[in-house]
Amino acid sequence: MPVIEISSLTHPGTEVFHTLTETQLRNRLEPEKGIFIAESPKVIRVALEAGYTPLSFLCEKKHITGDAADIIARCNDIPTYTGERELLAQLTGYALTRGVLCAMRRPRLHNVEDICQSARRIVVVDGVVDTTNIGAIFRSAAALGIDAVLLTPTSCDPLNRRAVRVSMGSVFLVPWTWLRGPITQLRQLGFKTAAMALTENSISIDNPLLSAEPKLAIIMGTEGDGLAHQTIAEADYTVRIPMSHNVDSLNVAAAAAVAFWELRTKKA
Repeated sequence: MPVIEISSLTHPGTEVFHTLTETQLRNRLEPEKGIFIAESPKVIRVALEAGYTPLSFLCEKKHITGDAADIIARCNDIPTYTGERELLAQLTGYALTRGVLCAMRRPRLHNVEDICQSARRIVVVDGVVDTTNIGAIFRSAAALGIDAVLLTPTSCDPLNRRAVRVSMGSVFLVPWTWLRGPITQLRQLGFKTAAMALTENSISIDNPLLSAEPKLAIIMGTEGDGLAHQTIAEADYTVRIPMSHNVDSLNVAAAAAVAFWELRTKKA
């Protein structure tokens, strides 16, 4: 399909990039029919390689024959809208950081049992709402050997545009889904749970008991208050990261990276 140059904010076909909110894009009633926005050529390439379906592009002119040339050629059956940088910024409400946006079809979600069946290390993201933290957690999960990510419904959508960008496309590489029921249900799948929290009963993250567990679910809590008391009480372990210089805790994304590395499945 040819490149389509736009000259106004109301050009037919561009609605997905400017009139729909994140919630409308997500389409909570039928998530498999929803849409998300991937930003930057690198992230879009990762999504395409992972099998995600592109619907349309919004691209600055210079990138059509530049950074985005290969992905536009690869997806030449879908429309590519382009225009002056200032117009595109007006259209979307923000400057295109890497000059390219791609509207993509949301995949059908996995169920918890399927993605946990062969997993040995998973993370439960409980009530984390900051898009940057969600993206960073996914990036660390992909890099540091986490087999799956489960999110409570109070957490941010991993396919939020900013979360996808911060993850550098890692959200497309690690299986994930929503955990609708209690975290304790993971015991039925063979997992011991490790709540990352500071309590009197917390054990150090380098305790050999943790690394010896064949299947471990690492529970990371919300940015402000951390994990709920009930969640901590119901966990098999409460785990802390030892700190120096009277620092009491780390940002949830930084703590997740430390936990993923220390609690990863060790090679024999």
